[in-house]
Amino acid sequence: MAAEPIEGPRSSERLLILALERFGVWLRSIVVCLCGVLGVVSADAAEVPLALSLLVPAFLACGVRLYSLRRPSLLPLALLWTLDAAVVVLTGLSQPVIGGEAANVMVEAMVGISVVAFQYEWATRPVAGAALAALGAGVSVLGDVLSSPGQGPDVVPLVRMLIQVGLSRAAYLIVRGLARAADRSAAVRAEARREMEVAAARRATEREYLATLHDTASATLLMVSQGDGRDWSWLPPRARQDLEAMSAVPGFETGSVDLAALLGCVPEGEGQARVRLKTRIDGPLAIPSGPGLAIFNGVREAVTNVARHAGVREAELRAWTEGDGAVVELSDAGRGFDPECVPARRRGINGSIIGRMHAVGGSATVTSRPDTGTRVQWRWHGSARASQAGDSAQVTGIPRPSHVTGVPRQSQATGVPRPPRAQVQHTADVRFIRGRLLYGTQLAVLLISLVWQFTISLRRLVVHQDMYRPAWAQTAAFVCLAAVAVIGGAYLLRGRRIPPGVRWLSLGSVLAVSAVCAFTLPPEQSTGAPDWAFGVVGWHALFLLADLRVRVYAAFLAAHVGLNATAVFLSGEPTVAQWAIMGISTIGSCGFQLSVGVLMTYLLHGTAPAAGTAAAREEELRTRERIHEDMQRDHKERYRALTATTVPLLVGLGHGVLSPHDEEVRLRCGVEAARMRRLFAESDAVLDPLLNELRACVEVAEHQGVTVSLAVRGRPGEVPVEVRRELIDPVAVTLGRTRSTARVTVVWTPRAVRVSVVSEDCAGGRGTDEAAQAPGLATNAQVAVERTTRGGSVWVEAGWRRPAASGVDLT
Repeated sequence: MAAEPIEGPRSSERLLILALERFGVWLRSIVVCLCGVLGVVSADAAEVPLALSLLVPAFLACGVRLYSLRRPSLLPLALLWTLDAAVVVLTGLSQPVIGGEAANVMVEAMVGISVVAFQYEWATRPVAGAALAALGAGVSVLGDVLSSPGQGPDVVPLVRMLIQVGLSRAAYLIVRGLARAADRSAAVRAEARREMEVAAARRATEREYLATLHDTASATLLMVSQGDGRDWSWLPPRARQDLEAMSAVPGFETGSVDLAALLGCVPEGEGQARVRLKTRIDGPLAIPSGPGLAIFNGVREAVTNVARHAGVREAELRAWTEGDGAVVELSDAGRGFDPECVPARRRGINGSIIGRMHAVGGSATVTSRPDTGTRVQWRWHGSARASQAGDSAQVTGIPRPSHVTGVPRQSQATGVPRPPRAQVQHTADVRFIRGRLLYGTQLAVLLISLVWQFTISLRRLVVHQDMYRPAWAQTAAFVCLAAVAVIGGAYLLRGRRIPPGVRWLSLGSVLAVSAVCAFTLPPEQSTGAPDWAFGVVGWHALFLLADLRVRVYAAFLAAHVGLNATAVFLSGEPTVAQWAIMGISTIGSCGFQLSVGVLMTYLLHGTAPAAGTAAAREEELRTRERIHEDMQRDHKERYRALTATTVPLLVGLGHGVLSPHDEEVRLRCGVEAARMRRLFAESDAVLDPLLNELRACVEVAEHQGVTVSLAVRGRPGEVPVEVRRELIDPVAVTLGRTRSTARVTVVWTPRAVRVSVVSEDCAGGRGTDEAAQAPGLATNAQVAVERTTRGGSVWVEAGWRRPAASGVDLT
């Protein structure tokens, strides 16, 4: 089995690792400096110079490590590891120099915090972190032995340090694992969104491509197929322009354009087809090039419609600004029409005018009545309202029928980004990442609380029972604290948030435990070995307040420290050494807990949004690349499908090799026009796509003067689009070559469908000998085509039988 590729950490995990590294360096540096200063203050005056000679280099090493955070590539990893090792070594050697209880507490706090911080600084290199932790433990034992000659080392601080290291590593793995899971879940959702956006972009580009094809090659070939009694001088340049338009890749227009300059280039036509435009344009009109080109192409098609259908040779073109957008209007005083009567297969209004504007987030309206002229209006609403433009297209003067718009609602305005929707998705991603990080940090803090309470704190409670006054109060406080952790953990493990009432009741219980333990303990033992609660109470409170701002947790820690300081102060004024010991203990426990609270707040309110933003940026790049690749591939596939027949026709017409006076050329043009019309009909949302596409081919034949009768028997069923293409194409070829009459029949049976055509007067030529297969498409072996020629009559039938295992039912 091939190994799966190793993927690097994603945004949340990557930013989490970076945040934890910075946290570890800052935490260790601050604690080492503060505790070192307090240790020097508590030392004898004679020992201060020697203590400073050890601690000042440790302070400088911390400073260099902090500087390396700004320039991570400046110092090699080996040098950084050496600096970290030097800190714990110099700190441990200062213990026998300073001497006394203050030195023991100082070194235990400094080394203990350092070995914990190393698990975050070297999180991605666990061997280096474990080596530094082992070095710290060894230095701590060595300092204890040197400061107390003749006595064995105290293993309790060593065990406590190892527990701290294990908890730190476990907490890191928990939080990182959930961050990685959040990244994977976010990636799955982002992939689903990317597929939707790519599909929407491909649909929008497909609509633009079909609209371009309708306005260029389809219109040209249809005009050629309809007769030879006209001036064809316009045909060669028009055919060459059609080739250029077909080869362009739609959907990649960027930047902005001057709409006024574009409208000045709208072709008026030539000869009898010319439409004189009276223009009134307030320019310049700078708009994004996508909407600008959509309006230009739509106006060009509308001018062509005036020449073909309006019965007049004049039209008025106006353009003006409206807010941060633009409005363009084309009006004529021609015969007009009833938009409600326009068939869905007619693409001039549906695709070239309204559909184009929907695709770029604009709107278009068509107002017309018989004998009252026609007015077409395009509106680009500016970027602020682009996301709402897809809902505003309508045909005024009559109730809007669905076939006039021609654009399904679910595909409207897919050609432009929607900032509000993107913002909603980004907010949802941030909320999800924040939830995962919160769950991970709460789980890690709960683990620390329980392990610490039932190992270190429980041992202290059992060993020093004779010091408590009374002992039962301390035991009750221990049970109360355990109950708080169990209740909160039950909510957490079930995936539920702690209710506000339970949270604040539990927090009050934790504060009560702090007060009971502070006032039932001898003052001289405060923060000492018998004080089991001082270092664990903060973890329980942090678990309860993890989702709140750090100032709430800081207020709790202040109350906790204040209760203990009050109990000590009421027993008498403490000495400087006692204050120093209390300060070092407070920094080593409560200061560490507060820093973890700050880290959690940063992760939830800094890292999570940054991770969401980074993920959104990466996803945007992936989506753009995917859209670009798919559009390029789609365009090549479309163009390849046209190279067999349409492109040679246009090349021949454009360079004079083929003559529109030649009947065979006109017949070939009619066949290709029918194929294109069938292609346009594929995008229609109708109950019977096969019949709809077939009618599009029939309509082209009728435009050429052929009388076509269409009969349908049986109940329609579902047929794949590839099969529909192969079923209809032989009929389209035969209809395109028919001169007078034809009969088309569609027969549905429970397991098959047959499409046949009988042409009474089918022209001969090379088209009659072709297999009548759509160019550029793979032959479907299940579609059988039969052809019979008898004199001038031709009978063609294409049949498809549903495969037994396909699951498609034609009944």
